[in-house]
Amino acid sequence: MGTAEDRRKELGDFLRARRARLSPTEVGLPPAGPRRRGGLRREEVATLSQVSVTWYTWLEQGRDIQPSRHVLDALARTLRLTPAEHVYVLTLAGYAPLTESAAPGGHTAPAHVQRLLDALVGFPAYAIAPDWTVTGWNAAYLDLYPNVATVAPEERNLLWMVFTDPYIRDLLPDWEVTSRRFLAEFRAEAGPRLGDLAGSPAIQRLLGTNEGFRAAWQDHHIEGFTSRMRVFDHPVAGVQHFEHHRLAPADHPDVHVVVYTPVRTNDNGMSVDR
Repeated sequence: MGTAEDRRKELGDFLRARRARLSPTEVGLPPAGPRRRGGLRREEVATLSQVSVTWYTWLEQGRDIQPSRHVLDALARTLRLTPAEHVYVLTLAGYAPLTESAAPGGHTAPAHVQRLLDALVGFPAYAIAPDWTVTGWNAAYLDLYPNVATVAPEERNLLWMVFTDPYIRDLLPDWEVTSRRFLAEFRAEAGPRLGDLAGSPAIQRLLGTNEGFRAAWQDHHIEGFTSRMRVFDHPVAGVQHFEHHRLAPADHPDVHVVVYTPVRTNDNGMSVDR
């Protein structure tokens, strides 16, 4: 997993990014005059969270201090963190279980996972490793996204493909939203392993060459996964609607199986299956 120093740095960067997003009025303070930078000041966060300014400054700087869970809960309230973001902060500080298997996965899904994918006839499905390498897929997913079979194994990373493949950009009418949501989910899942997973070749290439990815990465957005409606504009089949699900085999919890189940819609694109 990432080193303690990596986790402290990520915690500090994340808190600083969240502080920059809030205005005084959002946290019950009177409107502030012109500021050199937007967002809350460290002094304001510290006061609202009942900690010293010096201590909070050290926390943002990634110094070797041990924040209590009580203090982190207070910071979560002050910074208006979502439940997923709150868990993320606690995990970085060591208050949530850490996954032992933190290394990026291989290029091939376990055989029984591939058999499961193949059994989902008509339902596009694929498997991803902890670093979001796509390790397996079925025929329906290949129909939806043919390039998954031709991309080099070392580039068969979901984030790499979403941010660099023009086919996916055309396939997703909401690419701007979906691409950033995928990254937010990746960061939420990585938690204390982020230092290791961010070091994977695909992530490093994206940070070095893709301005859109780099900007989204620096945004520090965190969002937990939820099943949801997805829309694809396929070049042959046209507009298709699916519900997006994700499962983890009990014997391989680091492998996630993603399944798209078809959804019937009315003329307005609303589901008629519910």
